[in-house]
Amino acid sequence: TGMLAAIHLPIALWLMACYAYTGGQWRPHEQRMNYVRFSGEWFIYYTLIALGGGALMGLTLFIFKAIGLDAEKALVGWVMPCGAMGAVIVAAWLVEHKQSVIENMAPVLTWLFTPLFTALLLVFVAAMIWTGNPIGVEREVLIGFDLLLVVVLGLLLYAISARDPQAPPGRFDVLQLLLVASALVVDALALWAIAARISEAGFSPNKTAAVNLAWSAVLYARFLRRRVPFTRLERWQTAYMPAFAVWAWIVTALFPVIFNYR
Repeated sequence: TGMLAAIHLPIALWLMACYAYTGGQWRPHEQRMNYVRFSGEWFIYYTLIALGGGALMGLTLFIFKAIGLDAEKALVGWVMPCGAMGAVIVAAWLVEHKQSVIENMAPVLTWLFTPLFTALLLVFVAAMIWTGNPIGVEREVLIGFDLLLVVVLGLLLYAISARDPQAPPGRFDVLQLLLVASALVVDALALWAIAARISEAGFSPNKTAAVNLAWSAVLYARFLRRRVPFTRLERWQTAYMPAFAVWAWIVTALFPVIFNYR
């Protein structure tokens, strides 16, 4: 009976929410169908937000593990419950205010997760300064930093692609610059540890890829600080895509051979 109750409780709560959504006007079939459509779109948004939140939590565990701190207790006991409840409200708001789900999905997720990843990087830098613990250079940790840089570059790319070129600089532009700057600080600290490891054990695929991603982030930060029309930034983004493609193929095809499939 416990399992049956657990299965049917979400259904019962979902049907009760229909009354609140329709403002008590739940009898007309049109109102019920509107609620069904709302529920479907809400589920899609919530799932995507949950996937992004899972990636955020995974990277948080990775980078804090690099300085010897265990963030699992705080994440599971505090961040995850608050994030899950907050995502319920955010997903509902997105359904009501963003009707063209497909074309707006990537920019909306960028707008949602840019502040969260910025906060993560700033807290990590503060924790590293407070504890004085250096960054470890284990292979898994380096992979985590590689993924973190890829996420930062992805957030920046999609934010730029969705921005109005004629709009004046705003708070979100400042937040993007803060995101890139904090990522550069974190990556500089990681590269310091990587350089020491390279001097001892030589290059490895993960360390070499991290160096390339760091330089890509430096280019983003430099371009954001220039006082040029926004269209110049858009053109640079598209012009630099072949460089990413070439580097990706080098890592995919040549790194396994160069480093003896380690």
